[in-house]
Amino acid sequence: QVQLVESGGGLVQAGGSLRLSCAPSGSIFSLAAMGWHRQAPGKQRDLVAVISRAGSTNYADSVKGRFTISRDNAKNTVYLQMNSLKPEATAVYYCKADRFGGGDYWGKGTLVTVSS
Repeated sequence: QVQLVESGGGLVQAGGSLRLSCAPSGSIFSLAAMGWHRQAPGKQRDLVAVISRAGSTNYADSVKGRFTISRDNAKNTVYLQMNSLKPEATAVYYCKADRFGGGDYWGKGTLVTVSS
């Protein structure tokens, strides 16, 4: 069973930057939209950013201007560049990818901790 594997999380001070990556664990067909979600302790999982296969992007209002999502279609990989991080960005970040024809893949998440 192919899964998505996230990397790049960690501890960073407020104002710092991190770059998350997400790639499939094995061979996979081309993916449709790919995105990042996050879940803070005690809260629901929310969408952070999404990118279509053609490169169109959408962001949560709380991260606009600070986070940038990108992808490499040849590698079925998606990235999230996070700048000017705030303590409220502390959460587990999950990668999600939609399959053409229906269904999706999720990663197990990577923890991002932003200290004040």
